[in-house]
Amino acid sequence: MFEIINSPWTKTIMRPLLNKDLGAGYKSPSQKIRVLTEEWVGEEVFCPSCGACINRYEHNRPVADFYCPICKEEYERKSKRKSFGSKIVDGAFETAIERLKGNLNPNLFLLAYNPQNYEVLNFCVIPKYFFVPQTVEKRKPLTKTARRAGWVGCNFVLDSIPQTARIFYIKDKVQLPYKGILEHWKKTLFLKEEPRLGERGWIIDIMNCIDKLGMKEFSLADVYVFEKELYIKHPHNLHIRDKIRQQLQILRDSGYLEFLGRGRYRRT
Repeated sequence: MFEIINSPWTKTIMRPLLNKDLGAGYKSPSQKIRVLTEEWVGEEVFCPSCGACINRYEHNRPVADFYCPICKEEYERKSKRKSFGSKIVDGAFETAIERLKGNLNPNLFLLAYNPQNYEVLNFCVIPKYFFVPQTVEKRKPLTKTARRAGWVGCNFVLDSIPQTARIFYIKDKVQLPYKGILEHWKKTLFLKEEPRLGERGWIIDIMNCIDKLGMKEFSLADVYVFEKELYIKHPHNLHIRDKIRQQLQILRDSGYLEFLGRGRYRRT
């Protein structure tokens, strides 16, 4: 059993540097950065769902690294030098898919740091409901000469996740306000309310199309441009335009979009 600490977040400024002294006893660079980032997240980060302090799980626990004792949200931590690319290496492919289907995957903390001075450059959280099967890429099986021959891993494809899914605590070395982080999280909760992975995937696809448009205001015709692209992803759906209109209505009803009339929308 873990101790539940019912304490609100009281810090106003997050520490900008990882404590490199904690890694003095480790020879492996990966072990060293694991210790440094684990300590920083445990001490400097609050739960984006309810604003409370988060706790660390015991070492070697599968999947999650941290949990909130108040709202029970779980978090996995990933760290990388300088910046995250378009993909994040994860564990076994089949395990990842089964967790998504069972809604057992944790939320994801992403920490990018400067390897010279261990400064935190960017830190964000991606809510777990933005991960659907199409955001998971299957890797090639390990070769016969590998210790785990035949094992199949996976990547999380960040390019397939909408920009709004990245809830930043620190962006380009600038700390964002506490209340703003909590409000950003709340604005994404409408996606959590859709339990069907397929339908949630459709919503995410349309959000990505809107991101690609790069416009504050756009028209229904602008989104229709992605009809062929969406058909490739959903070849069994013969009514792509109907589905586009349906998803735009869902995004409007959720407050993600504002309907301006005559087929025009504005991102809120």
